[in-house]
Amino acid sequence: MNIKQYDRMHSGNGFIAALDQSGGSTPKALHLYGIDESQYETDAQMFDLMHQMRTRIITSPVFNSGRILAAILFEMTMERRIEGLPTAEYLWEKKGIVPFLKIDNGLMAMRDGARLMKAIPELKSRLEKARYYGIFGTKARSVISESNSIGVSAVVEQQLNIAHQVLQADLIPIVEPEVDIKSPEKHWIEHLLKKELLEALDSLDSSQNIILKLTLPDEPNYYLELINHPRVIRVAALSGGYTQAHAVEMLAKNQKMIASFSRALTENLSVKQSPSEFDQALDLSIENIYRASI
Repeated sequence: MNIKQYDRMHSGNGFIAALDQSGGSTPKALHLYGIDESQYETDAQMFDLMHQMRTRIITSPVFNSGRILAAILFEMTMERRIEGLPTAEYLWEKKGIVPFLKIDNGLMAMRDGARLMKAIPELKSRLEKARYYGIFGTKARSVISESNSIGVSAVVEQQLNIAHQVLQADLIPIVEPEVDIKSPEKHWIEHLLKKELLEALDSLDSSQNIILKLTLPDEPNYYLELINHPRVIRVAALSGGYTQAHAVEMLAKNQKMIASFSRALTENLSVKQSPSEFDQALDLSIENIYRASI
């Protein structure tokens, strides 16, 4: 494990940039950027365009370690290069930004009010590949839509099972049990989730430290008990479909919580912007999110 990266994630100022849109979410991300499906015919062309967008973000002078702690990558992005270097190496060596990898294969159908992760039969090889490319940690996402204790418990159990395997590979897991912001039961889901997470954290030993990525809570500072738990390195907030303005407003009310935004980070970016316009728009987004994170 890279100790400098660990220390940065534990105590550095800034936020996590989520640049890990995968196959299912890439068309929407490109559409929001100003590239619709008529502009590409194959998945290969689609991912080429997505890599161009990510490269434009990562190489921007405003995308730097002064305000950004880490970036989460899609596996294909990890395997590609930026300015001749593998993406993770570029992030750390050129930018001082800690690289993470999205490792899940998407979600299963809803059951007991939750969507568990699909099986990851290639997890061992994916973790080995992550270490080869210089990745520091991983991220895996589930979604909870109903205040069903069976579903919430199943999500946390699966997440911690994956986290144990990630820790065994000498990587740091980001555990992401997302709460659906559209659920009318959001507050009660958060109650059940916090209880399950605290029990799971208490079961870890002193060598098993993780990062949590949680939906912004309805009640400010609702997750402070998780943030202050000795097994938690950081708690990051996902925007979950909130606009950048609303997500930033909510985040600013939560002490010690940092952002890990995706759509809320890139919502003002466009393929049609000139280099200076693009950098200016990205700089404003980064500054807004950074200020809420500190």
